[in-house]
Amino acid sequence: MLNLLIYTAVVVFAVVLLAKFVKYSTMPIHLRWEIYPVPHDPRHKHGGSYYEEVEWWRKPRLRTLAGELKDMLMEMIFIKKVFTYKRPLWWLTYPFHTGVYLILLWFVLLFVSALIDIFAIRILEPPAYYLTLIVGTLGIALVFIFGIALLIRRIADWELRSYSSFLDYFNLVFILAVVATGIVAWQSDTDFSVAKNYMKALITLSDPPSVALATQLHIVLLSLLLIYLPFTKMTHFLAKWFTYHKILWEDEPNVRGGEMEAKLKKYLTEYKVKWSAPHVNPDLNWADEASRCDLGGVCEVK
Repeated sequence: MLNLLIYTAVVVFAVVLLAKFVKYSTMPIHLRWEIYPVPHDPRHKHGGSYYEEVEWWRKPRLRTLAGELKDMLMEMIFIKKVFTYKRPLWWLTYPFHTGVYLILLWFVLLFVSALIDIFAIRILEPPAYYLTLIVGTLGIALVFIFGIALLIRRIADWELRSYSSFLDYFNLVFILAVVATGIVAWQSDTDFSVAKNYMKALITLSDPPSVALATQLHIVLLSLLLIYLPFTKMTHFLAKWFTYHKILWEDEPNVRGGEMEAKLKKYLTEYKVKWSAPHVNPDLNWADEASRCDLGGVCEVK
């Protein structure tokens, strides 16, 4: 029964994330910020942009993938924006996120260790064992300690509390409950050997080893968290890619006869304005809606 729950959780997590990715990647062009410098422009080092060039639209554009990757990795690995603009919070959220990354790595190591056992690759057993033990221990400790610290900070800090919703607290408590039950289960599996054997059973579709009640509770909560995650903002890592590349950094010029012009024409003529406002006619497309307003911004009221 537990195996079925785990398989279901993994499938739901993967399918919903994939659906979100497809949805985000096929959405119309967002309202671009048009703020430079952007990391893929070689001029970004001095705060410049290709807009500085005379007749820039007639010239080939230079792009640097290294600039983008550097900026993205600084944000993904070190949470650079929080470090720059919210330093006191960074000292709590960075170790917490590091712990999450380590736990994800721990699952990968468990998977690899199980494969090593299945294929009897004895030479790799010692390094896999110690890596799994060290990474798992660090990850659990960081998430639990700094998860509690973040919860206390959210409750005690007036600024954070003022815009925190019920779900913000619920998400943290849910994660802490999963980790807490994991710590209890860990007491009967200090070297993660039971966890590895359970992973091996999942891979081979065989009967799992018998586990303590605390471990069963941990597996249930972890599976429910996996099902719950893709429906929440905790999967913001997926949206962050599009936020950076399609809004913050999107600077593809709109030139006559280009791909961007074709997309914009389609959006203006085929997409309808769905805003709920007295000056908006929901039956009109964007081009027709815009033509109802004069240069002073005064629109015909329906």
